Amino acid sequence: MQIFQRIRSQAISQVPVLPTKKLLFFDTRFAWLWLIVRLYVGYQWLSSGVAKVAGYSLSPGTFGQRMQGGSWLVGGHGEKALQGFFTHSLSLSGGPNPVIQSWYAAFLQHIALPGVGVFSYLIPFGELFVGLGLILGLFTGVAAIFGALMNMNYLLAGSISINPILFLLEIFLILAWRVAGFWGLDRWVLPLLGTPWTGSLRHENEKTPTPTPTLSGA
Repeated sequence: MQIFQRIRSQAISQVPVLPTKKLLFFDTRFAWLWLIVRLYVGYQWLSSGVAKVAGYSLSPGTFGQRMQGGSWLVGGHGEKALQGFFTHSLSLSGGPNPVIQSWYAAFLQHIALPGVGVFSYLIPFGELFVGLGLILGLFTGVAAIFGALMNMNYLLAGSISINPILFLLEIFLILAWRVAGFWGLDRWVLPLLGTPWTGSLRHENEKTPTPTPTLSGA
């Protein structure tokens, strides 16, 4: 018992943050780096969302061209595309070495496929809003979280493509949420709204007493 008490009394409650972590994830001097990451990831999501919502390409080689099938929101094109994607993913869940995990295959079969109409709207607008949020630097951390969730679902469904790269970059954006949107709207929005555990930082600044100037003389 004395041994456990000695270990507990000497336990470290907080692990010091590495200087490099502070510099990358807390220092606004590195906000330019996260601006580059934001614009790249945001463009990928925005171009994908616009292609599904409006039916036009934002890719450099095919900019402005109409996508095959047009908008997902017209004529049930989105439902057909998603239904084909989900069905293909389910076909990869069998055999001795399945690509799709059994629990995710159950999600596709019992939730995604029956609700394909809902997902045909959620996915396009989700991609669109994540792209806009990252490019504008508005609620950057929240946008990166939703982007990472979509990338993870695409990966679980067997779609590799650019998803691993985007997922990794979004994890870094989540870690750097305090400064990732500094060169964006978060520079003003975050101090105004604050966080659920701090409240508005603007009100905190207003509470800070301003030192009264003193006069000195002979």
